[in-house]
Amino acid sequence: MATKTMDVVLSDAPVERQLAEAPPALRRILGRALDGHQVTRDEALALAHAEDGPELRALAATADALRRQAVGDRVTYVVNRNINFTNICVVGCSFCGFSRGAGAPDAWNLSLDQIVTKAREAWDRGATEVCIQGGLPPGMDGYHYRDILAAIKRELPHLHIHAFSPMEIDYGVRLTNMPLGEYLLTLKEAGLGSMPGTAAEILDDEVRQVLSPRKLSVGRWVEIVRAAHAAGIPTTSTIMYGHMEELHHWVDHMLLLRDIQRDTRGITEFVPLGFIHDKTRLYKSGKARAGHKTSEDIKMHALARVVFHGSIPNIQVSWVKLGFRVSQLCLRAGANDYSGTLMEESISRLAGASYGEFVEPQEFRALIRQIGRVPAERDTAYTKFTVFERPTPDEALPPPQEACLDRKLNFAVAPPPYTGSGY
Repeated sequence: MATKTMDVVLSDAPVERQLAEAPPALRRILGRALDGHQVTRDEALALAHAEDGPELRALAATADALRRQAVGDRVTYVVNRNINFTNICVVGCSFCGFSRGAGAPDAWNLSLDQIVTKAREAWDRGATEVCIQGGLPPGMDGYHYRDILAAIKRELPHLHIHAFSPMEIDYGVRLTNMPLGEYLLTLKEAGLGSMPGTAAEILDDEVRQVLSPRKLSVGRWVEIVRAAHAAGIPTTSTIMYGHMEELHHWVDHMLLLRDIQRDTRGITEFVPLGFIHDKTRLYKSGKARAGHKTSEDIKMHALARVVFHGSIPNIQVSWVKLGFRVSQLCLRAGANDYSGTLMEESISRLAGASYGEFVEPQEFRALIRQIGRVPAERDTAYTKFTVFERPTPDEALPPPQEACLDRKLNFAVAPPPYTGSGY
């Protein structure tokens, strides 16, 4: 079976047949990867330059075979809710359509009671995780992050809290003047279960100077992630692509993450995040291209699987940035996780994403079965799974993607209004 979406064709032919159609140099690299050899920087660069057609298909097929070796045929998802507790931020990233000044009419800053209510609503709908991130508001109490964690844990002691990017951790450290390790342990004791490896964008300081000159440096991002792992706090890892970066930035970013994982084993997953360009200053100023193409989406997820084989086992698709169909293609090209139900998503939506804010678990399962894989609901750390070998009566595909923007959950604390991509 061949699948074509937006001019990208993937094949279900055996990987050996697809490798035979690739150029000899690429075939050698992919064959070595299938034999268990870790790709070098030069080899990863060659793969990153794979062109649409037989080269990209061979890369995707190899990634899919490595995915099967690493995690089998399950596609996982987590039932969670995003809580973006404020969009007030002093940083001013040029790629962000989310942040607002404190006096903006569409600015918000949720109280502790409102945050706890959102967490309770998520728990009551079956969520095992809340993901909490926000802007960096001026004048914030340095212990506010600790207080958010403690307030949720008092009400919901068994809910996993996945919260606070390295940028937020750096902000808290600066506001409290606490040593980094001590600050992280304070958050862990208050209930922090894991951290999103966001605020990474591209781990190259020259690129970061254009994207956000006031954001933390590569060295500080790495320091915070390593310190989190040393404190027993696992993190995810991310990359933002489709803006002004080049292919060598993809490779160097991945290799830096691979080095961290070699030393700490603290990264649970890698999440490529396609740049949502529509409402961002970076794109409007002419410094970025118009987001990510489907061929880039396929290549990014497949390359990640090959580079991280034997290192980071889980490659996640961001359905809110890719849409359902392209997500399915990436799941056939090395990815194995469909992300979360979200229930509410502000950051990509405010940058112009048009793929909705939540997916029901039974809809995830139907999407997963559609590509011949086995759905499994997981916890945040990929340690507990509920596998759905057979369809349940309520499984059904989600409505057409364009209709998903109009779907709303009936929550006591409503999601922020739509006005116009944080990573």
